[in-house]
Amino acid sequence: MPAYHSSLTSQRLVANMGLLPIKTQYKGPAAKEVNGTDIIDEAIGFFKANIFFRSYEIKSEADRTLIYVTLYISECLKKLQRCSSKSQAEKEMYTLGITNFPIPGEPGFPLNALFTKPTKQEDETMRAYLQQLRQETGLRMIEKVFDPNSNKPSKWWLCFSKRKFMDKSLSPAGH
Repeated sequence: MPAYHSSLTSQRLVANMGLLPIKTQYKGPAAKEVNGTDIIDEAIGFFKANIFFRSYEIKSEADRTLIYVTLYISECLKKLQRCSSKSQAEKEMYTLGITNFPIPGEPGFPLNALFTKPTKQEDETMRAYLQQLRQETGLRMIEKVFDPNSNKPSKWWLCFSKRKFMDKSLSPAGH
């Protein structure tokens, strides 16, 4: 069975990554998508199937964005498994979303082989876009993982926290 790929098309690129519109309340370079599915919805929807793949064939620039969001979802699940309430999870996701992180081309970025380094002009746009993706993904993961009635995390999401997509992790070894 092949991995799921993004069905979205990107009119804008930053380096070789698709700068796709997203439904978000956060400021950033992404256009505000209001109708249909965005890249975060796709990544969350495909996450449980794609997480089992050790390799992933990139078919479009949108797939690079999908890979990044999928890896970030894994980071979110690692943090969320330690949270006992939705309010604690909101604080953790906010902190994770704004924490300093490497971008393609920098040491410590785990996917440098798949992404090209942004030019000086693209550097700020890339960082802002990734932060916008991180913040919105964190919010949506809270809604997926925490039951609105019981305020408890779902074991059907947290059971994926130990898995690594493509044997990669956005966090440095030991964290």
